Amino acid sequence: ILRDASPAAMTVADVLATLHAWAPPGQKADFDRVGLQVGDPAAEVTRVLVALDLTPAVVDEASEAGAELIVTHHPLLFKPLNRATTDHPVGSLVWRLARAGVSFAAIHTNLDAAHGGVSFALAEQLGVRDLSILAPLDGVMRQVVVFVPASHADGVREAMAEAGAGEIGEYTGCSFSVSGTGRFRPGAAATPHLGTVGEEAEVEEVRIEAVAPTWAVGAVRRAVAGAHPYETPVVEVYPLEGQATRQGYGAIGRLDAPEPLPAFLARVRDALGAGALRYVGNDDQTIERVAVCGGSGLSFLPHALRAGADAYVTADVTYHRFFEALDTEGQPRLALVDAGHYETEAVTERLIADRLRSHHPDLAVATTHHRTSPMRTYSGS
Repeated sequence: ILRDASPAAMTVADVLATLHAWAPPGQKADFDRVGLQVGDPAAEVTRVLVALDLTPAVVDEASEAGAELIVTHHPLLFKPLNRATTDHPVGSLVWRLARAGVSFAAIHTNLDAAHGGVSFALAEQLGVRDLSILAPLDGVMRQVVVFVPASHADGVREAMAEAGAGEIGEYTGCSFSVSGTGRFRPGAAATPHLGTVGEEAEVEEVRIEAVAPTWAVGAVRRAVAGAHPYETPVVEVYPLEGQATRQGYGAIGRLDAPEPLPAFLARVRDALGAGALRYVGNDDQTIERVAVCGGSGLSFLPHALRAGADAYVTADVTYHRFFEALDTEGQPRLALVDAGHYETEAVTERLIADRLRSHHPDLAVATTHHRTSPMRTYSGS
């Protein structure tokens, strides 16, 4: 009796493949460490716990819930460890994970830079609409050019698109094609798809061009090789000037209606559950165009100013850096709001969990019950 084969068990590597298709590791910041940091990529996964940070309480929660994998936004391992012992803060977490048999992965600045990533979720949480990237990545785009027989052009074009080429803004599968004549003479050891060994051949070919980010070029090359009929496809890659249209940091958009700064501050406080806000601004300012960046986003303040933002919400602004929001007369050029690192990134837990649930409905995905931030605010008794 023939029976349907049971579905293959999902692995840690499968879960990460889903996340990395959305937020490729290649688009992370140079300083960052992302991906699987502790565990076995081939280990079976039935339950995943998502958190902003890895803490002892989160590891215990995962172990008690039977989760085989923890995914956080913030990495655990930034620098090489000299030891992984229980008397070392980071090493003790590695030891705790190993004892519990739980793998651990982080999706950090690659998710910050992803289209629809952390800052987009933060902006939506604040009621900001009509979003676009605040600080697009620069110098990361490439033009991939392929020459292919006309008979196989559609297949190669589709393979390139599936591998990540041809994404421009909200459009996918973008390419340009022009027909021409290809000439070649197969050598004695060749097994040509077209033409005859030792004889010059002319073939109607199509030149296909499509853009791709640097981290997708390898996958595009492999896709071309798999769909192309030639033994040695001609693939050319050229750097492009300008900025990416789908990758970058921060987000900017508009509120449904303008509102005074005090009302906007209340909106931010309530939406993020912030105990306190630090800000530069005047109460008579009107806020409509809003820029945000989850976490430490002060380096993108110039982008918010150039974009004409009325307010910029981010975190980790030090005292002297608040002065950068003022003009030469000491007046605010915009309202600069520090809402807290945890508060501006806590939405990441839901963001990651929703992504996994939508792509793997049979996978049990939960967000932590713990507030992972070690910081508290004191407002008196």
